Amino acid sequence: MHPSIEDYALIGDHQTAALVARDGSVDWLCLPRFDSAACFAKLLGDDDNGHWRLAPKGADTCTRRAYRPDTLVLDTEWDTEDGSVRVTDLMPQRDRAPDVVRIVEGLKGRVTVRSTLRLRFDYGSVVPWVRRSDGHRVAVAGPDSVWLRSEPEVHTWGEDFGTHSEFTVAEGEKVAFVLTWHPSHEPRPDLVDPFEALEHSVDDWRAWAARCRYDGPHRDAVVRSLITLKALTYAPSGGIVAAPTTSLPEEIGGVRNWDYRYCWLRDSTLTLGALLACGYQEEAEAWRNWLLRAVAGDPADLQIMYGLAGERRIPEYELAWLPGFHGSAPVRIGNDAVRQLQLDVYGEVIDSLTLAQHAGLPAEPDMWRLHQALMEFLHTAWRKPDEGLWEVRGPRRHFVHSKVMAWVAADRTVRTLEENPGLDGDADKWRAMRDEVHREVCERGFDPERNTFTQSYGSRELDAALLLIPRLGFLPPDDPRVVGTVDAVRSELARDGFVHRYDASLDGSGPHGSEPSGSDLKDVDGLPGGEGSFLVCSFWLADALHLTGRTKEAHDLFERLIALRNDVGLLAEEYDPVAGHQLGNFPQAFSHIGLVGTALALFDDEGKTGVPEGDGTGADEAG
Repeated sequence: MHPSIEDYALIGDHQTAALVARDGSVDWLCLPRFDSAACFAKLLGDDDNGHWRLAPKGADTCTRRAYRPDTLVLDTEWDTEDGSVRVTDLMPQRDRAPDVVRIVEGLKGRVTVRSTLRLRFDYGSVVPWVRRSDGHRVAVAGPDSVWLRSEPEVHTWGEDFGTHSEFTVAEGEKVAFVLTWHPSHEPRPDLVDPFEALEHSVDDWRAWAARCRYDGPHRDAVVRSLITLKALTYAPSGGIVAAPTTSLPEEIGGVRNWDYRYCWLRDSTLTLGALLACGYQEEAEAWRNWLLRAVAGDPADLQIMYGLAGERRIPEYELAWLPGFHGSAPVRIGNDAVRQLQLDVYGEVIDSLTLAQHAGLPAEPDMWRLHQALMEFLHTAWRKPDEGLWEVRGPRRHFVHSKVMAWVAADRTVRTLEENPGLDGDADKWRAMRDEVHREVCERGFDPERNTFTQSYGSRELDAALLLIPRLGFLPPDDPRVVGTVDAVRSELARDGFVHRYDASLDGSGPHGSEPSGSDLKDVDGLPGGEGSFLVCSFWLADALHLTGRTKEAHDLFERLIALRNDVGLLAEEYDPVAGHQLGNFPQAFSHIGLVGTALALFDDEGKTGVPEGDGTGADEAG
């Protein structure tokens, strides 16, 4: 049977990553970068779209698996009638070429092991030509070349457009496989010693994890989330991808399948906060510097996402030959949401720059000029409707969260000028903008009948992003409007306590089966079908409950959320509380950022860092 999303574990080398299933199959790997074409695409198709399975002959799913503590080195073990065997998977931090190292070790008895490698370049569509060379199998097609070797050499043959190996290991014996990619027009890179690579990888990861300053409850979950964020970092630029996958569905069999192998500006503030609070200044600075490079240019051209190195063009197209995960088509490459107007990102970028300054990150040249340029654009642009943070593909609206983030931009600018009198800037201008935005949101984005803010001006729909209002400082947590909004979101958007970002149903099949209120929700979303609960939104609910004085409820929700992690501690974007399965791209950086942020909020008051919480400036004027 096709694995579930939670059946996968992640390995990576800070430039790309692979997903390994519980049956020992590598079903997804893009080389040489996160956003390159996949050479293993079984995740979105079948065996013939590329995979590499290494497991005892005739065995199915593994008996147990786990990461070595504080590392991204994966151990998978099988107990069979003949004995026990372990496969250790890792991707060493690369010098020049990416390598996948898989080490088989006999634990007990004598076990026959089978390796089946089917390379399919260009997302499972291109079968390479394979030849032998100096004990290697060399696969070449177009720009791609992959070398496979084993130490010691084992019986290997070609069959059915695949490369197969079979061998027996006794207790204490080891056989290592190394798969190396390089451009086909270049000579083979230097060979990696697989056993040295394992030792160095374990040492490097543990040294990195030891830098974590968090020492509260569930430290293992926090460290695992931080390791996952590190694994999703593109080391050459410092950019952090939202996920290493594309088109894992938000609804099995549905069309909400997107490519997340890019870097979203929206993640910037929360990512910076999590890294800085946990002691990872170097990674935070690299992410901040990526942000500065990516957004440089005309503020009117600011995008919501960029490529790994800040590339701006991410055209979207579909791969017709891949049926999708469990038949969830289409499979999309690229992301047309890059062209949307999402005004909240201006607030997120300015919030990030302010956070970096407060945290003591070294200032970069022209950073304040960029800050001012963004504010000058936002000074008039904030009044426009947009597509909002959820990248809806329906008509533009005056989304409340977008307006709140415009308030954040003005608020942080005022604070920066007040704290740094020597800076050039008109604090009165931005103070007036802050007050005007606040007044308008409270007048047009609030439903006094239900005592809640709404998704957009004049609507009755709700939005999980409204949970961020107290965290951002737009209103104090004890404001009755904040408490009412938290209660309304929990009542109308949660199922079994887990929060949907909004009601995406068109037929009354939303979280509580009620008829959608207001205008047809297809006008908001622009897409058919539904989706699971968003995990980061559920973490936001825990934060909001804590801020509004319901800390025990926040603790209870946090415990339920971390229990949703799979057996190796990973979270996807969404969760289906009915089917009990994870949904969406995997593992999802935003979900793990949410986990770290909520743990810090609940258990680590002394470890907090960043911009002081707002006090709801403008609330008196807004009434």
